[in-house]
Amino acid sequence: MINWQYYPKRKEIPAHLKDIVDIFNFNEKSISSEIHFLHSNEVLQKITSSLLKLNYKVELSKRANDKIKVPVLFGMNGRLEKYFDADAYNEEFKTVVEVEAGRAVTNYQFLKDLFQACMMHEVDYLVIAVRKSYAKNQDFQTVMTFFETLYASGRLTLPLQGILIIGY
Repeated sequence: MINWQYYPKRKEIPAHLKDIVDIFNFNEKSISSEIHFLHSNEVLQKITSSLLKLNYKVELSKRANDKIKVPVLFGMNGRLEKYFDADAYNEEFKTVVEVEAGRAVTNYQFLKDLFQACMMHEVDYLVIAVRKSYAKNQDFQTVMTFFETLYASGRLTLPLQGILIIGY
């Protein structure tokens, strides 16, 4: 079963993010971390066609031309000066999707994803998909607990309208 939690919890999940949940539900049998031990790129590959149908730009490979560059800073004459790569990006819905696997929690990749999305130009929503469990750790629960604390404390205001955490 795919699990998910949308933040802030006081708001209902927007329809365009529910579509992302539906993509993971549709592909559950081929991506479930309870059955498979897939790398993040393998999970992304399995959901790519569905994301493309929703007008997401999707990283097709690790080659420079296939990466999705989301602007952060603009320099002289409006030239792109700094960008961060995303696994998928929808310009219309201002949504970035990051699919993580083993290093989501062990290397705090989910925090890097959060930081980068907060810096990206014209990004309002972040989706982070993580394994339910990895190497005896409950990655989905760990990431959820972090965001529960972040939103409950109220000490940090994020520039994002919402964050969706998916456990696959």
